[in-house]
Amino acid sequence: MSQIKPAMGHPAGGRNDARNPLIARDRDWHPAPLAPGYKTSVTRAPQRPLVAMPTTLSEQTGPAFGHGLIGELDNNLILNFTGQPAIGERIIVHGRVTDENGRGVSGTLVEAWQANAGGRYRHKKDGYLAPLDPNFGGCGRTITAEDGSYEFLTIRPGAYPWPNRVNDWRPMHIHLSLFGSGFGQRLITQLYFEGDPLIARCPIVHTIGQDKAIQSLIAPLDMNRAIPMDCLAYRFDVVLRGRRQTVFENRMEGM
Repeated sequence: MSQIKPAMGHPAGGRNDARNPLIARDRDWHPAPLAPGYKTSVTRAPQRPLVAMPTTLSEQTGPAFGHGLIGELDNNLILNFTGQPAIGERIIVHGRVTDENGRGVSGTLVEAWQANAGGRYRHKKDGYLAPLDPNFGGCGRTITAEDGSYEFLTIRPGAYPWPNRVNDWRPMHIHLSLFGSGFGQRLITQLYFEGDPLIARCPIVHTIGQDKAIQSLIAPLDMNRAIPMDCLAYRFDVVLRGRRQTVFENRMEGM
């Protein structure tokens, strides 16, 4: 069974030496918690100083994910809900999870969730008028291989409106969650798709101050992994720490 390595790919526990040089974070890479153009951030941004709370032993030492946890179709969102194919454009989303030095991080549980091809989530509070696909659950999971690689087979999600300003729409996107070596090590991000004109119009995307950071969230088309007469492919790599780390929603400092 494959397990997550200590310190998310640092067998030495994060020691700074010639093999594992420290790459400082760019603290301007991530957006400020308060962004008035993103309406709900006004009420959700912290109003008081953050409070540090000690972790428990179970939070520091678990979980350890093995390949026995994953079902045969868990990373196939087209079939994993009912066994019948979901409606929409078939795509492969793949990439690698690495540390700041480009080393693959194996044994990482990667979860994905998304709207269906019409832009609707399978959630009781999603009131968008697009129909639900009876064969699409909208979520999946996989574990990274020895080189940090992962892959999902899914459908391209649709854009959808949201009540922010008069006519705001979310670009097509997929949410990704990555678990580290402890329950407190969970990172959440979103991937967007190359060429989507709604990316430049999205108030949530605009909370990110650096264009390079935005570009790191856009998955380019990867025709080398596309399957002829079947599906296109998009590549999305995740960097856990350092100046080139992926922009994360819930933990700006990464792992």
